[in-house]
Amino acid sequence: MRFAREGLPFMWAAGVIALSVGAAAFRWPKPLLVAAAVVSFLLAVWVAYFFRDPERHGERGPGLVIAPADGKVVQVMEVDEPAFMHGRAIRIAIFMNVFSVHVNRYPVSGRVTYTHYNPGKFLNAAVDKASLENEQSSVGIESGAHRVLVRQIAGLVARRIVTYSRPGDRADQGERFGIIRFGSRVDVYLPVGSTPRVRVGEHTSAGTTVIAELP
Repeated sequence: MRFAREGLPFMWAAGVIALSVGAAAFRWPKPLLVAAAVVSFLLAVWVAYFFRDPERHGERGPGLVIAPADGKVVQVMEVDEPAFMHGRAIRIAIFMNVFSVHVNRYPVSGRVTYTHYNPGKFLNAAVDKASLENEQSSVGIESGAHRVLVRQIAGLVARRIVTYSRPGDRADQGERFGIIRFGSRVDVYLPVGSTPRVRVGEHTSAGTTVIAELP
């Protein structure tokens, strides 16, 4: 199993704690220490599980938009996006819970021509105003004749967005471009005329699920 490099410090810390508490419980097998050892072991396993980074394969193509995140579709609607799309766009919002894979992937291939980080609040990422008020990092991609924007949004628990993309970078559909630690959300903005292939309530798999077709 592959793990995201951003998770290694957390995994090492959780592992050291689990080993230390386990050693103490082995030497002094008191009920509270044994219980603490079990809890710390389960926590270490969960931390490793959270930062898993599996390989993903699926349908690819210049007219397809691939899910950038694992999670649940919480919104499919037309909105204004002035920063990169410069007008109306179709937004597909995907909410990730603490059990989702949190590595994010490019939805389309092309060239990164826009990046922007905006500090903000840490509201529940599932609510609509989180897309405006929460901490977020945006990556704009020129894909053929189309523009596609993908936006990482922090949530109640997530307090660290990592984005690898820089202007001028090549975006390869399905490849990793960042990670958000703990619960969060990723929005994709598409040109008007795109055809969504997911509905609110459906679940997506990053790098695998086709969420829309470009015009």
